[in-house]
Amino acid sequence: MNSISSGGIALRFLFALLLVLFSYNPSGYSYAHWLVNTIAEPTPWLALGGIVLVIAWVIYIRATLRSLGPIGLSLAAVFIGVVIWALVDLGLISLDNTSAFVWLLEFFIAGVLTIGMSWSHIRRRMSGQSDVDDVDA
Repeated sequence: MNSISSGGIALRFLFALLLVLFSYNPSGYSYAHWLVNTIAEPTPWLALGGIVLVIAWVIYIRATLRSLGPIGLSLAAVFIGVVIWALVDLGLISLDNTSAFVWLLEFFIAGVLTIGMSWSHIRRRMSGQSDVDDVDA
């Protein structure tokens, strides 16, 4: 795939958001809650769900680290921190409402994972430069 569309980015964001929300969310319906509630009596479904989540996280984190690198990931984290700080300063969110804060943070985490999954395509479109990760000798 040589190019990426806004639909491709939206799909990557949807999958990243689902990954983050399935792993943990404040609603009480997530893998983390399921694990805590049934850890005394584990089932194969609990193990399978955990393995699927770990595989998905490894794919997303590895792609994000390879695409953005440590500097890009650090800049993304600082950017998110400053945006949240600005939203708190404007009074749009309150740190007293931890549930709303966690939902917002999960949205931002999904955004960073989406950028990581899409960045090579975006950079190629903006600059014309391609990434080469693995070269056959």
